[in-house]
Amino acid sequence: MNAVHPVRRARQIEEIVPVISVVVPLHDEAASIAPLTAQILEILTGQAFELILVDDGSQDETRAELLRLARHEPRIRVLGHDRAAGQSAAIHSGARAARGRIVATLDGDGQNPPVNLPALIAPLMDPRRDPALALVAGQRIGRRDTPGRRLASRFANGLRGWLLGDRTRDTGCGLKAFDRAAYLALPYFNHQHRFLPALFLRDGWKIAHVDVTHAPRLAGRSKYTNLGRALVGITDLAGVAWLIRRRKRETPHEIAAGAGA
Repeated sequence: MNAVHPVRRARQIEEIVPVISVVVPLHDEAASIAPLTAQILEILTGQAFELILVDDGSQDETRAELLRLARHEPRIRVLGHDRAAGQSAAIHSGARAARGRIVATLDGDGQNPPVNLPALIAPLMDPRRDPALALVAGQRIGRRDTPGRRLASRFANGLRGWLLGDRTRDTGCGLKAFDRAAYLALPYFNHQHRFLPALFLRDGWKIAHVDVTHAPRLAGRSKYTNLGRALVGITDLAGVAWLIRRRKRETPHEIAAGAGA
């Protein structure tokens, strides 16, 4: 059997309309992205998907590495912010550019193993699924963080859950899958990605949870500190609580022209 010419193969891939768009936000992750990308491409073999890599104003060689990868893999698309705007902004940019009806996200540092992606995507792909299901959120088990970070995360998640009632023990996990249209209808703000369960519930959607694994960083260092997370988290938490209280409570239903007196 004759092999398919590489150029023709690339065109065939580009012509496939993806069902799934995997969005990876990146900031100074030049050393991590190649092995992470290889894992994503391998684990989603056989799926109609695209991989959107979003460079959020990196100061290292991240963008050059992304472009190198894209030249050899037609399923990869590269987006760039001229300056760092944050993880939520990168996810939002990726989702807006996505062609798939399902968007899956994971962090670019390698701590969210791509092997978890199929379990997150499956509930949204199931033809028998509840049409109100719009978000599948990963919840980390066996976290590979410092004791201090785990303790701070546990406290923050407990406080957030108590105030917002989002039924999620770990909203900081980057592994998520959601309905693209439902996500883009949510109110956007910086650090939005940490409050997605509450925001989807606010809009009347259902959410599900999947336990996912966690791994050490492939390279580099964390962009966040416990104090930094706490300072922005307090303001964001108050804002999201306000949004929930001000949500629209009425759902319209169409009335036929000939109905009623």
